[in-house]
Amino acid sequence: MSLLFRINLVLVAVFAVAATLTGLALRAVLQTNAQREIRAEAQLMIDSALAARDYTASEVAPLLHAQMQHEFLPQSVAFYAATEHFLRLRASRPDYSYQEATLNPMNPRDRATDWQADIIQRFRNEPGMHEFVGERDTPMGRSLYLARPIRASADCMPCHSVPAQAPPTLLARYGSNNGFGWQVGEVVGAQVVSVPIAHAEASAARAFGAFLLALATAFVALLIIVNVVLYTLVVRPVRRMAQIADRLSVGDYSAPDFPSHGGAEIAALGTSFNRMRRSLDKALKMLETQR
Repeated sequence: MSLLFRINLVLVAVFAVAATLTGLALRAVLQTNAQREIRAEAQLMIDSALAARDYTASEVAPLLHAQMQHEFLPQSVAFYAATEHFLRLRASRPDYSYQEATLNPMNPRDRATDWQADIIQRFRNEPGMHEFVGERDTPMGRSLYLARPIRASADCMPCHSVPAQAPPTLLARYGSNNGFGWQVGEVVGAQVVSVPIAHAEASAARAFGAFLLALATAFVALLIIVNVVLYTLVVRPVRRMAQIADRLSVGDYSAPDFPSHGGAEIAALGTSFNRMRRSLDKALKMLETQR
């Protein structure tokens, strides 16, 4: 086994260990960043929904107040505005979703599913909880969901306390069977936004692949440079010395001097061999003279 092969073997082993450790650390960092990115995206979506609700309540509802005496317009309801805002978003991003899930909604489309109802119940059982994050499998793939509680306020009571106090136009549209009996401060639902995990994980995988490719490319380039340097400064001079030594060992004194170029150590070795050769030549000549 040649010296160059052994050195390459050691370099490859060191690279494999270093690349494995670095890759594991980088993958963990990328996965953490992906989770952070998904959560930030979910928080941005839910904050956008809150902004749509506030805008509807402060800007749109007052403009429709007079017309609401003759016809109930859901566009004046903050819940409806936020939900419609994200229903339009789903046209371009079907794997994103937002719902103001309610246990006892007036609009049937806002009724909480079983898993959403569990989240709402958890908010009820833990009043100090203001946000809940989890993951679930969906037909579109695995998603991260972020939920915040919806609490009934005094502004909700004219429409959601008892049917007798609700506007007639509201009853004409939705009836009197659902959406009543709310209490001020009660958790009646949850804002639930779902963000796909696949996009962020794919981005992390691409970054990880690009890093590994760059690392492998750098290693191959380094390996080539190391091999060229070793061959030029060590292997070639040593092979040349071995050839000269073989010729001298069979009595071929026409062999050239040992090379004294290359690295400092190789040059010193060549110089020592040449000095030894000259000493041997002198000793042989003295023996021949004495004969």
